[in-house]
Amino acid sequence: MTQHTADPTLTLTTRRIIRAAPAQVFRAWTEPALLTGWFAVAEGYTTPVAEVDLRVGGRYRLGMQPPGTAQVDVAAGEYQDIAPPDRLVFTWQWEGAPAGAPVTLVTVLFKAHAVGTELILTHERFGSAASRDQHAAGWQGCLDQLERLLASHAAGTSD
Repeated sequence: MTQHTADPTLTLTTRRIIRAAPAQVFRAWTEPALLTGWFAVAEGYTTPVAEVDLRVGGRYRLGMQPPGTAQVDVAAGEYQDIAPPDRLVFTWQWEGAPAGAPVTLVTVLFKAHAVGTELILTHERFGSAASRDQHAAGWQGCLDQLERLLASHAAGTSD
């Protein structure tokens, strides 16, 4: 479920129930080896760039590559708050964005739920509704991939 607000901050909030423990979901957001397995907007995309300096003030870079192209779109930013396994807050901007493009803020909450984790993603400070809506679609695709990755990990375990 995605909600859009009509206020000037142009915020999107997405909620998803993921069948994995909060610590597992948090690791999937912070470990490069796991990020490369899901951080892409659709099946067929790859994630050739996953750099994480997981500390407040540390930077990250995540690059998505569409199938059959050499183009890699890289989002980068700085960690603002890290509270494993409950919360992750970071700035977000596409590399190569025009001068003056807004730096947005992403907050991801990982809440224990009866079947795993309720993930609540809030992405705010968009400069336009079109940008907000484009990111909403991208986050839905990424979260679909995250669910697939964690489901395959759960199926591959014997505990």
